[in-house]
Amino acid sequence: MDFMNKTGADQDLNKYLPFCRSKVWDSDITWNTEYPDFTSCFKFTLLIYIPAGILFIGFPFEINKCLTSRHRLIPWGFLNISKIILVSIQIVLAVFELGLILGPGIKQTQLEVSMIVAPVLKIICYSGVIALILLARVKGQVSSGVLFLFWSSLIFTSIPGFRDAIQTMLETERVENSVVMLSLTVIFQYIITVSLFISSFWADQRPKYIDLDDDIDNITPEVFASFPSKLVFYWFETLVRIGWKRVILPEDIWGLKMEDRSKTIVSRWEKFWKPYDQTLTQSKYPSVLVVLVKCYGWDYIPGTLCYLIYCIALFIPPQIVNYIIGFIESDEPFWHGYFYVAVLGIFSFISLVFNHQSWYRQQSIGLRVRTALTAAIYRKSLKLSCGAKNQIPTGETLNMMSIDTQKFYEFVSYINFMWANPLQIILCIYFLWGILGPSSLAGVAVLVMLIPINSYIGRKMNHYQKLQMKKKDQRTKFLDETLNGIKVLKLYAWESSFKQKLLRIRDSEVQSLKKVAFFDAITNFLFICTPFLVAISSFTVYVLVDENNILDPQTAFVALTYFNLLRQPLSKIPMLILLIVQCNVSTKRINKFMNNEELDPLNVTHDEGFDHPVFAEQADFTWDDESKPNLKGISMRVEEGSLVAVVGQVGSGKSSLLSAMLGEMKRVRGAMNLKGKVAYAAQQAWIQNSTLQDNITFGKRFNKDLYDRVIESCALKQDLEMLPGGDQTEIGEKGINLSGGQKQRVSIARSVYSNGSLYLLDDPLSAVDAHVGKHIFKKVIGPKGLLKNKTRVLVTHGVSFLPVVDKIFVMKDGEITESGSYKDLLDKKGAFADFLIQYLTNNEDSENPETETELLDLKFELENTIGKKTLETRLSKERSEKSSLNSQISSLTALESPAKHTSENITNKANFSQLENLKNVGKDLIVTEKTEVGNVKFSIYSYYARSIGYAATIAILVCFTLNQGFAVGSNLWLSRWSNDIRAANDTRLRNMYLGVYGALGVLQSVFVLIGTLLFLIFSLEASKLMHNSMLERILKAPMSFFDTNPLGRILNRFSKDIDAIDSTLPTFVRSWINQLLSAIGTVIAVVFAIPVFILVFIPLVILFVILQKSYITTARQVKRIDSISKSPIFNHFGETLSGSATIRAFDKIEQFELDNQRHIDYNQMFTIPSYLSNKWLGIRIETLTGIFLTLVALFSVIFKGKIDPGLVGLSLSYAVSLSAVVYFLVRDSGDVETNMVSVERIQEYQEVPQEAPFDIPENDPEPEWPEHGEVWFDNYQTRYREGLDLVLKGIDCHILSGEKVGIVGRTGAGKSSLTLALFRLIEPSGGSILIDGIHISQLGLSKLRSRITIIPQDPVLFSGTIRSNLDPFQQFTDSKVWKALEQTNLNEMVSRHQKKLEFEVSQGGENLSVGQRQLICLARALLRKTKVLVLDEATAAVDLETDDLVQATIRSEFVDSTVITIAHRLNTILDSNRVMVLDAGKIAEFDSPQNLMKDTSSIFYGMAKNAGLVAD
Repeated sequence: MDFMNKTGADQDLNKYLPFCRSKVWDSDITWNTEYPDFTSCFKFTLLIYIPAGILFIGFPFEINKCLTSRHRLIPWGFLNISKIILVSIQIVLAVFELGLILGPGIKQTQLEVSMIVAPVLKIICYSGVIALILLARVKGQVSSGVLFLFWSSLIFTSIPGFRDAIQTMLETERVENSVVMLSLTVIFQYIITVSLFISSFWADQRPKYIDLDDDIDNITPEVFASFPSKLVFYWFETLVRIGWKRVILPEDIWGLKMEDRSKTIVSRWEKFWKPYDQTLTQSKYPSVLVVLVKCYGWDYIPGTLCYLIYCIALFIPPQIVNYIIGFIESDEPFWHGYFYVAVLGIFSFISLVFNHQSWYRQQSIGLRVRTALTAAIYRKSLKLSCGAKNQIPTGETLNMMSIDTQKFYEFVSYINFMWANPLQIILCIYFLWGILGPSSLAGVAVLVMLIPINSYIGRKMNHYQKLQMKKKDQRTKFLDETLNGIKVLKLYAWESSFKQKLLRIRDSEVQSLKKVAFFDAITNFLFICTPFLVAISSFTVYVLVDENNILDPQTAFVALTYFNLLRQPLSKIPMLILLIVQCNVSTKRINKFMNNEELDPLNVTHDEGFDHPVFAEQADFTWDDESKPNLKGISMRVEEGSLVAVVGQVGSGKSSLLSAMLGEMKRVRGAMNLKGKVAYAAQQAWIQNSTLQDNITFGKRFNKDLYDRVIESCALKQDLEMLPGGDQTEIGEKGINLSGGQKQRVSIARSVYSNGSLYLLDDPLSAVDAHVGKHIFKKVIGPKGLLKNKTRVLVTHGVSFLPVVDKIFVMKDGEITESGSYKDLLDKKGAFADFLIQYLTNNEDSENPETETELLDLKFELENTIGKKTLETRLSKERSEKSSLNSQISSLTALESPAKHTSENITNKANFSQLENLKNVGKDLIVTEKTEVGNVKFSIYSYYARSIGYAATIAILVCFTLNQGFAVGSNLWLSRWSNDIRAANDTRLRNMYLGVYGALGVLQSVFVLIGTLLFLIFSLEASKLMHNSMLERILKAPMSFFDTNPLGRILNRFSKDIDAIDSTLPTFVRSWINQLLSAIGTVIAVVFAIPVFILVFIPLVILFVILQKSYITTARQVKRIDSISKSPIFNHFGETLSGSATIRAFDKIEQFELDNQRHIDYNQMFTIPSYLSNKWLGIRIETLTGIFLTLVALFSVIFKGKIDPGLVGLSLSYAVSLSAVVYFLVRDSGDVETNMVSVERIQEYQEVPQEAPFDIPENDPEPEWPEHGEVWFDNYQTRYREGLDLVLKGIDCHILSGEKVGIVGRTGAGKSSLTLALFRLIEPSGGSILIDGIHISQLGLSKLRSRITIIPQDPVLFSGTIRSNLDPFQQFTDSKVWKALEQTNLNEMVSRHQKKLEFEVSQGGENLSVGQRQLICLARALLRKTKVLVLDEATAAVDLETDDLVQATIRSEFVDSTVITIAHRLNTILDSNRVMVLDAGKIAEFDSPQNLMKDTSSIFYGMAKNAGLVAD
């Protein structure tokens, strides 16, 4: 305040007061002086208008923020009351100041309009501040960014006035009282401004009324944090402190902000995708990229503006370096140096704040993009048509969810580089032009030359990236199949064949990765060399083009600073190219998926106005557009509350009809309408990984009365009593710990509990004992069952239920040929009569007394209807055709639903092998995924280095060290050159300097290329080694491992973790090594220039280490939990894909989408802190490096004249680049450790418990073993795992050569355990098993399992050819394979296909019927034709024709073999030589079935009686 020190007028009185009496800016007063000051006009205008401008600009934004707030009413507290009081005092002081200015104490000659405007503007501003504080309180806004910026700017702009006021107070005896009062007013205003500035660092109390979306437990502190806290991520400090004190637990992590939750993100996505979704039938498909831009384009602008400010601020330090070097070489006032240092420090801090705010916003949006895409892929997968679903393997969809969405996240996070890198390069060239003139164009020429090279490299990388992703999809798909069929693989000893196929795919994938890595190395080499090439070309042209161009320190090192700045954007270009390539590939893959055909909701209408619950009129349906209609001319009416049956021979289209009713098939003609709520029981039961109760209630409110009735009616009560946790027992993936029968009964119970009005039952009773089937029919389905008032459509092969149904629809070749009541259809003597005759023929050999009675009744009815003579003629014809069922068997698939056929059986005497495993374990089956704590152990790093190879590791480190050594050497050489004044005149000396500088650059480039290539190649070899060894261990893991670990968890290691080791980890390790060596080089250069700096450097290093340790303890543990939290997403997704038809039938799509969103949100809770920890660390690390830079500049100023200007330039140019180097160093060190978690997780699977050795050559039996097939059990005992009870307790028996033995027993008796023991899927705890006198425990597993054969209950096939499914090792000739197919009546079906034996089987064998799949399993057994054959109820899942064919083939082809049959239906083993009855793990009875039936006190007799095989 200049007027304060004036004593009188020195100019004439003007008529009007001038706005200012002085210039706004006067260099002589402000700059070119030892005692700087501002003009009075500058103080009363700009210094007041700047904070006022900030407030006025921000005011409408702050008002909008308050008005859109979802919270209300902040309680009065010390903070907000203090703020209002202090601002009110400011208003009073401003009014007082205005009064003093207008009062008599200030002479007219000293008065200016600007002096009057200033306090008026303050009054307006402070009044606005009070209004904002009061509005924010009402609207629940706890902090204001605008007010923080206002107070912080006001503090700085008020400093000159505060200084003047202090000076005036020190000279009170020379000034008037009014001036003293004015000075005191200014001092008090400044003190209050500082107080208000400090108070803005704290947020107000939480509002009383919080929006329900934010009113959740453990909401993130960010929501109610102060603006400065958000600015520097101080609110994140709480989690860092927890991580420092102890291991972070999942419950320590905060909940998500509203905008980060799936619910918000998905609704936003749907808003923009829905219009495109309705145009999918058009030729031009929408791109997810367009939708994402519409969703988040505007959100990206604040982050982009922040990054723009950062980019501009980035170029201020080099200008300051220029001034500092100029200052050192000149006689400028000393305060200039300190001013430069202050500006350098301030702009360093401003740039880092804007940089990290930009990154935070970008990564937040990237995460939302990932969430949106993950949810969209999940949603789409539930809508895919059958044809589209068959074209997309599960593995590919899983990769899209895990890998492709991650590529989008990475690309969005780095997208600002696309415009920022060119901008930074252009600005660098612009400033270099100012230093070097036209010589800088030589550097531009180098950059231009690189454009076509990069373009070519980008195209090649794009090609190989696509190839690599294709191979990754193949590998994931095949691995998914392998893990799903792991039990079959072990039983057949096929692990090595499948492992070799997986390794071949992996080798091909790694080859593609190596090609990508090669081009990545070339790109990296080019862009590390580019700054040097630009520098050497520019310096060379500069010194050669004009002899007056002297390379002095100021020119050399300011230019070098820009060359170093140029290094950052150029070094990011390879990564950006790779990200663009990867994202482009991912975009195309996701676009293709998202634009696939969906199920048409109009395939079946749901008009409640129809009279009939099921109405169809001349409807044609097809599974895909390419084939002819599978169902033709379907016309049917189903009355309300009626029970109708759909019958027909195998392949007639019964299951397809139900699928059509569910809308699963495409309607091409006619009409179909369903009325009412649908309930569905699939032919193949679908079970969730949840409790048994949850599987039955299926998201419906629990009703105990209804639940108990359903359990009783579906014969589940006894099962619940045996389950360890009752109905709260956790059911494993795909119902692993339930038998087939239990799964089917749970499926029926689910449909009954849903309390629908229309029940579609797809043959749920096909594989049930007669008495169990009758129980369920009577209690549930039949006229007096629970569903008696509901409309029921029952597909069935059973004839006994037909007389009591209201109506029967008879199907043949995809058409309804007849319909009517049982009696009416018999009278027609048509297709229904044919069906009954065939049923009679297939079952006339039955030894089941109950079945015999049923058949006699049926025969009698047919004789009465069509005549005895006609019946005998037709039966004779059917019997003659029975021996050659080729034409019928080979057509099993044509019209059967691609939706899976059942492989279940409904009985209490089911396979409880998995349940036995649970009995002492409790109700939880799935083990919790292991999470390491603390530091990633040194052994993990050592394991990674060992996988790369110690020699290769040392060579790589040497190359990178030499690269950095030559880089530092070239700059030290440049320092020497710039200080050598002789080089300006001595051409020879100049050329020598130039030559050495060029040679050092070339060596630098050579070593970086060698190091990068070595590292990328050997890191991929390491990844390949880790993948292969993990695969080896997993395939040799015992079955208990697969029972307790979800497949999604295992797949996550082979997809996400392997991808991290393939691509992400090498990038971070390479970057970390380079940044570490760069940081060391910088410190060496600075200490070399300013030795005393070592004293400051040591405490800075200590602070760096503390920060890094604080960061890593948090980031590492959060990353570990983040990795684990991804598995439930993939588990749930896999489960959804397998049960999509059931989910749609029950109209549970929305519920499952919400479950998926819940899993995603849980994962996001850990992903957000993972990248937030980077921001928290980065802003603190860069603050320290800013201090480092400021101190280097300060020392340069303090030691002016004592340090060589060339060394000052060198140290400052290095220090300017240190901020980015150290930030990326610490960040990369964190990223390396957090990504090392993937190596840790893979190494964990190197320790998976293993089965016995696969091969023991010294114990190999003779090639013909077993010759006889004699089996001895000698006091055999076994348990599933250590600590569990014995499941077999002293089994002693001798099974003779060629003997046919049936094994029966009640639930949990140990039947299937005996099978597993024979194949050593479980090992003995005592005793032994001998086959032909050889202890099987002494043999290698491959020899044992390959020399005996099993036909399992579930017919598991794998994608590949028919031949590879029969003979994966290529052991048999084509003629033998064809013979096996002929024996199973499959030869005609296979020969019809052009590829014959190379006919492709789809994933899981879905393009074959269940019957055909079971026949292929029989063909496998016929090929091997071993002396011991085990049947694990092999025909429980097939129809009568297939059952008859399988039994007949086994009897004829295995007449000399020992056949052991695990029976769940007693009638299948009544013709055995002997029957073994197991009870509680012991042999209770072992005799011929005839002898056991004679003993009415025997267990077998009791079981036979219960099964209805014995007449009362």
